[in-house]
Amino acid sequence: MSSFKRALRGEDLPASAITPREVYEGRRQLLRGLAGTGLAAWAGRHMIGSAEAATPPGGGLAKLAGQPSPLSVMEKPAPYKDATSYNNFYEFGTDKSDPARNAGKFRPTPWTVSIEGECRKPMKLDLDALRALAPLEERVYRLRCVEGWSMVIPWVGYSLSEIIKRVEPTGNAKYVEFTSVEQRDTQPFLGSRVLDWPYTEGLRLDEAMHPLAMVVLGMYGEVLPNQNGAPIRIAVPWKYGYKSAKSIVRIRLTATEPQTSWNRTAPSEYGFYSNVNPTVDHPRWSQATERRLPEDGFFAPKRKTLMFNGYDQVAGLYAGMDLRKFY
Repeated sequence: MSSFKRALRGEDLPASAITPREVYEGRRQLLRGLAGTGLAAWAGRHMIGSAEAATPPGGGLAKLAGQPSPLSVMEKPAPYKDATSYNNFYEFGTDKSDPARNAGKFRPTPWTVSIEGECRKPMKLDLDALRALAPLEERVYRLRCVEGWSMVIPWVGYSLSEIIKRVEPTGNAKYVEFTSVEQRDTQPFLGSRVLDWPYTEGLRLDEAMHPLAMVVLGMYGEVLPNQNGAPIRIAVPWKYGYKSAKSIVRIRLTATEPQTSWNRTAPSEYGFYSNVNPTVDHPRWSQATERRLPEDGFFAPKRKTLMFNGYDQVAGLYAGMDLRKFY
């Protein structure tokens, strides 16, 4: 039986099952040594290490490691095979298993991302340039899906601001638009009417410049698998998962709020901001609780959804805003 199925039955895996023993025990020993010094609480919040983030990957992809980041959460990541087989990526199908099943022919190389629009130094970057742009970090982030499930994933990349500041936004730049690739010979659902293609998403410029907003080039110490948004995607951990655009080919700075795919398709259900907010329900279901995959079994109580997905450090971005109106 898979670890995913065992977890859904409530059979929780010990931390030692996902972490190399020597690092797992070393972390516990360090925390014991810090007890009473006032540093134990800080270490518990901020120390991650690759061990805490690494379920042994099985994809056989090229390695892509990053330094541990203090922006990570101290939570157990989902097993690699679950994070790479339970996905939303509608270009490959609408069922959660479709991306892993249908993305095998997708071509993540060669690749170029154009950064353009309201900036003084527009540029085009290939994968080598993107990987060399800033020091790579491994960040363990919570991912909250609008459908009511969540997952913890160790991403590899760096802050999105590293790219934006290099193109020098003009005074007119207020928003950032992301456009995903259209490979019609490898993405079978691009012919569907589920969404308008290509997939587009957007952030306000100050949101995109926040340190937590991340350019993702890998996960679990490897390059991104096709089904997870290869070769480059965004991770915005305080927003619902669909805001984190995948397989990006263009980043455009704009003076006006860009249209986004889900907002165009169903504006009453998917607003531009899409912050994780337990007090604002989706029209068809509550957002007050969630189920963490694969930890929470079907018969376990659901956990309460946290405002901004628990990332309180972004609250200042929305001071004075009515977050029920700007949902």
